[in-house]
Amino acid sequence: MWRSPEPRFDVASAICQGGRDYQEDAIATDFPFGADTGVAVLADGMGGHAAGDVASKIVVTEVFSELKFQSANFVRQEKEIPNFMAIAAANANSAVSDHVGDHPEVRGMGATLVSLVLVENRLFWMSIGDSPLYLLRAGKLSQLNEDHSMAPQIDFMAKQGLLDEEAAKNHPDRNCLTSVILGERVAKSDCPMKPFDIKVGDIIVVSSDGLQYLEETKIQKILHRYRRRKSAEIAGHLLEAIEALADPDQDNVSFAVIKLNHNKPMERVIAPKPVDVVDTHQSSVTRVVQLEDVKKDLEQSKSTEALAKSKAVDAKPKAKKVAEK
Repeated sequence: MWRSPEPRFDVASAICQGGRDYQEDAIATDFPFGADTGVAVLADGMGGHAAGDVASKIVVTEVFSELKFQSANFVRQEKEIPNFMAIAAANANSAVSDHVGDHPEVRGMGATLVSLVLVENRLFWMSIGDSPLYLLRAGKLSQLNEDHSMAPQIDFMAKQGLLDEEAAKNHPDRNCLTSVILGERVAKSDCPMKPFDIKVGDIIVVSSDGLQYLEETKIQKILHRYRRRKSAEIAGHLLEAIEALADPDQDNVSFAVIKLNHNKPMERVIAPKPVDVVDTHQSSVTRVVQLEDVKKDLEQSKSTEALAKSKAVDAKPKAKKVAEK
């Protein structure tokens, strides 16, 4: 039984269409109250209407379902989590390939991926593409995952004085991806084998690149200002800041805000059953039976009950005659 006044994880997700005609982002989170583990999956689609939105949904569905299926093994097989994540991404890539094979007109569609698995205070992640994974710690914002786009190279050129800073900021190739899920060979993925330790007070934000229409200094300021508020309120303030920009070119935005409320061990009042104990109470076991078998059992029970009543009635007069003698 959970004895903490609040859950281990405080999580809220948000999504905004921005200035686009359709939504190409997809996101799914699962952090059950009472559990020591949680999953978050985000994908940013590319390829236009009826392609990018489908790609992102395929990727999130495939990755989330695989990680959810493996979630019972997260604690017992924690070292295998990166492998679980790699398999999930490979399944998503195969599913995109199958869809493109069935619908050649959408060839070129794809999606980025960021998947997270949390076990107590340990964060595992995998990312493909340019969707950022942010950490706010002690008031400072940093990006944990790699950016698989041309942006880092363009920024490096600007730092070296090879390119004007303003030109680098507005460079047309900044959003060109160097790795993405297309149903073909994935050029690069970011999946550390060792988890990242989260501290109480840290704020994790996994998002599509649409959130980067806000300057990082602005994101940092919002997260720090509302760091003691619930994740849902923090997410609301981020959305308000995006709406305040009123940028007609605003990309789709999706993100999840994750906070670690505490890192206390879970206390259980109900002790687990010893392994060597055999349960003989079958009534508490959920079973599957055929409807015809149920009818036969009911009819047999009725027949047995009727026969028992008949014998009881026949036995009463005999008992009376014996008494009279």
